[in-house]
Amino acid sequence: MFRFKLTTLIMAVTLLFLLAACSSNTGPVQQEQKKATPDKSTRTITHLKGTAVIPAKINKIVVLSAAYIDHLLTIGEKPSGVNVEVRYGGDYLPYLASKLTGVPLVGSADSPNLEAIAQLDPDVILIESRTAEKTYEQLQKIAPTIVLGNEWLAYESDTTFWTKDLLTIAEMYDKVDVAKEQIAQLEVKASKVREKIKALDNKKLAYLRVREKNLQLYAQNGHPTNVLLYHDLGFAPSALTPKDQRADLSMEKIPELQADYIFLEVDPNGRDNRKSMNESALWKNNAAVLNNKLYETDSFWLFKGWGVIGRGEIIDEISKIIP
Repeated sequence: MFRFKLTTLIMAVTLLFLLAACSSNTGPVQQEQKKATPDKSTRTITHLKGTAVIPAKINKIVVLSAAYIDHLLTIGEKPSGVNVEVRYGGDYLPYLASKLTGVPLVGSADSPNLEAIAQLDPDVILIESRTAEKTYEQLQKIAPTIVLGNEWLAYESDTTFWTKDLLTIAEMYDKVDVAKEQIAQLEVKASKVREKIKALDNKKLAYLRVREKNLQLYAQNGHPTNVLLYHDLGFAPSALTPKDQRADLSMEKIPELQADYIFLEVDPNGRDNRKSMNESALWKNNAAVLNNKLYETDSFWLFKGWGVIGRGEIIDEISKIIP
C-alpha cells in the first residue's frame, strides 16, 4: 500500500512539472505568433522605387497621371487631387471631367504644386516615373509615394501591358478582382467590334496625328491605342504604317498610304496645320478621303488608350463608324 501511494505521488508530481513546463512555454510562443501576424492596418506595395507601406484603407490619394485617374475610376475609387494637362487647357481631361467634379487640381505631372498637395494631407501619392525624376523626394516627404510607369518600358509582343499599372493600383485597394472583371467586360465589347471589322473586305487603317508643324503616322505597336486598333480590334496596317515606332509622314508620301480608313487625331495647336492639309490636292485625292472614310477623332485617344474607360469610349466610337 505504501509503495502504491509513493508511486501515485511521484506520478502526480511529475504531471505537475509537465504542466508547469507547458505553461511557461506558452507565453513566448504566443508572443512569437503575435509578432508573425501581419499588420492588417497597412499594405506593402512594390513599385519602381522599391516598396511603400501604405494604409490598408486609403481615404485620400493624389494622382499625377491621366492614366492612373482612369484606373482609379475604373475600380470605383475617386482621387482627392489630380494633375492638370497643360496642353489641353490646364483642366481635367474632358472624357473624365464628369467623374471628377469637385476634385482639386494640383499642378501638372511635370510641375506638381507641392503646397497644394501637402494641404490635402493625402495617405498616398501616385505618380509616373517621369514625375519621379524631378520631385519624388519632395513628394515622399508629404506621403508614401508610389512610382509606376509601365508606359516607359519595352513590351515586345505583350499586348496586355496597359493593364499592369491598373492591377497594381487595384491591389492597393484590394480590388484586383474588380479590375479583372472590368478588363474582361472591355474584351467582350472589343470582340463584338472585332467581328464587324473581320467581315470587312477592305480594312487597312492609318492612324495619324496632326501636330503643330508635322504629321505623324502611328505604328502597330508601342502605344496602347495602337495595340487596341491593330491587335484587339483587328484593323490591318496601311502600306506605310510602321511596326514599332511612329514616324513623320510628308504630304508627298500620302499617295503611297493605301489606307481604306484614316483616323485623324489633331493636337490643340495643330489646327492651322490641319487646315493646310485640307487645301492640299495630295490629301484631298487620298482614297480614304475620297470615299468618306476619314474620321477625325477627339484630341484624347492617346490618353484614352491607357485605361478601361478611355478604351471603351474608343471602341464605342469605332462601332458607330464600321457598318
